[in-house]
Amino acid sequence: MKLIINKLQYILLSFFICTSLVSCFPKYEDLEAEEAAKIDKYLRDNPAIQFDLKSSGLYYRDIVLGTGIAPVTGDTVYIFYTGTFLDGTLIETNVGKNDTLKAALNKKQLIEGLDEAVSYMKVGGKSNLLIPSKLAYGSTGNYYSVPGFTPMLFDIQLIKVKQMFAGK
Repeated sequence: MKLIINKLQYILLSFFICTSLVSCFPKYEDLEAEEAAKIDKYLRDNPAIQFDLKSSGLYYRDIVLGTGIAPVTGDTVYIFYTGTFLDGTLIETNVGKNDTLKAALNKKQLIEGLDEAVSYMKVGGKSNLLIPSKLAYGSTGNYYSVPGFTPMLFDIQLIKVKQMFAGK
């Protein structure tokens, strides 16, 4: 009988500890709201930057309109990029390096926000982006340097497009 009570006490204690720990973590909705507040603050603090808010939630702004071809799904795009946090802290860049980022458009080789942005561009174009986490690394982050629910800024330049079908 004592063994059964000890097991029951152990189970109840474990349940209490687990529920207590879970209640200490922020809720998904709270983290989403915090991210939205960060984006709103950034936009208020930088009124000179006028983004076009796309239906996906991507904030997009052309800096230089390209005059070359526009990529379509499956084309290989070559881009230079710089990604930062909203406070300007550098995440990653390939600017100043010899190699552009090469990826097939809309084939899940880029984060969703970059894929979408590049699809609006033509070769030679430069754009600024504010990418919410749902179009980047989501609620989990990228396990290296970007935590979950983190919006990012990108400057991108479309250098070249290799068309998927030569008959275009």
